[in-house]
Amino acid sequence: MKVLMFGWEYPPHITGGLGTACFGLTKAMVKQGDEVIFIVPKMYGDELFGGARLVNASDIVVNLSEDFYKQYWHNLSYVEINSTLIPYIGLEDYFNVINQRSLNGEGRITNFSEKKYEFSGKYGKTLLQEVERYALVGAQIAKNYQYDIIHAHDWLTYKAGVMAKKVSGKKLVIHVHATEFDRSGDNINQQVYDIERYGMDEADHIVCVSNFTRNIVINRYNQNPDKVSTIYNGANSLLSYDLPIEKTIKEKVVTFLGRITFQKGPDYFVEAAHKVLKYENNVRFVMAGSGDMLNRMIALVAKKRISKNFHFTGFLNSDEVKKLYALSDIYVMPSVSEPFGISPLEAIGSNLPVIISKQSGVSEVLKYAIKVDFWDIDAMANAIYCLINYDALSKMFISNGKTEVENIKWETSAKELRNLYYTLLK
Repeated sequence: MKVLMFGWEYPPHITGGLGTACFGLTKAMVKQGDEVIFIVPKMYGDELFGGARLVNASDIVVNLSEDFYKQYWHNLSYVEINSTLIPYIGLEDYFNVINQRSLNGEGRITNFSEKKYEFSGKYGKTLLQEVERYALVGAQIAKNYQYDIIHAHDWLTYKAGVMAKKVSGKKLVIHVHATEFDRSGDNINQQVYDIERYGMDEADHIVCVSNFTRNIVINRYNQNPDKVSTIYNGANSLLSYDLPIEKTIKEKVVTFLGRITFQKGPDYFVEAAHKVLKYENNVRFVMAGSGDMLNRMIALVAKKRISKNFHFTGFLNSDEVKKLYALSDIYVMPSVSEPFGISPLEAIGSNLPVIISKQSGVSEVLKYAIKVDFWDIDAMANAIYCLINYDALSKMFISNGKTEVENIKWETSAKELRNLYYTLLK
């Protein structure tokens, strides 16, 4: 099977689980004999080798005079937008990113009339503009390469996938790793929702990373259930973070790691910490990450008078994340809406017991994890307290959890995806 696949990020240049998932999936697909042409907006030269053929969209020459552009021009809604939209980060972080890019001279994009577009490959003020230009490049790539089927990951690539389908006549599969309802709750960005809905309507099939996400796609985007399948992410491409680091503090360490945004439920973590600290002082809580709710969480910790036992690290790179896992005793993911959730799998691989919200896709595949409703801070606090004080319980979850994660394989995901491709091509 030869697959033309559109993505937005690829390790090591990632902002969340999307790039990690693309790497794990494509590596497994190549291993089973598939050929993957993986398109990214911008390559940096140090991408991890997973067997896929990586293509830099910034190197593609687009000839707008060709007939297929004129024929499918109505499929593009190109508008010059000076948008402050950056998925995954908030307003405060946005200004930091934009200012840094100005200093570094990043984000310069050629005029729309030119034939080659230089993508930033990031999430900046020209994001929606880049999504449209990526669609133009997608049409050109569809004409340049030979393949059997098209696969597009997440909303940023849906238009490119649709344009490739229009040009080539090949079947299109879109992969939903998250929806606008996960990122924003009911206060959705209408432009992003419209792009998501457009991609879903035009796709021949929709793959979701969990049944949790599948239900959102069916009910919130009005998609036919027969058109929507669940293929879970794998875990065996993740590195084991069992580092030989000696702890220098005697207290137990309970860790939250992720974007400090509405979606991740950081306020519920703080509330649970407050409850635990009423009965147990031999514990420290760590909130690692950045996001638009960071200042609010710092204020909430101060209001609860638990600052002595609570630490904020800010954003951590991959090596720092490994060290934090090694220093931690418990990992908590209290997400309000989590399509899948790779970080608990990383934590389990680092010999940590995990507490996860029931409102997550990963809760569908993990048996040896403590599952609570994100809003149930009493249950979350009780789970933390028990894992702190009952070593046998903690060791049971660590031992069985690690065995469980080792059996959540990307090879299984790749096999299910290949079967779906063949069904569509019959």
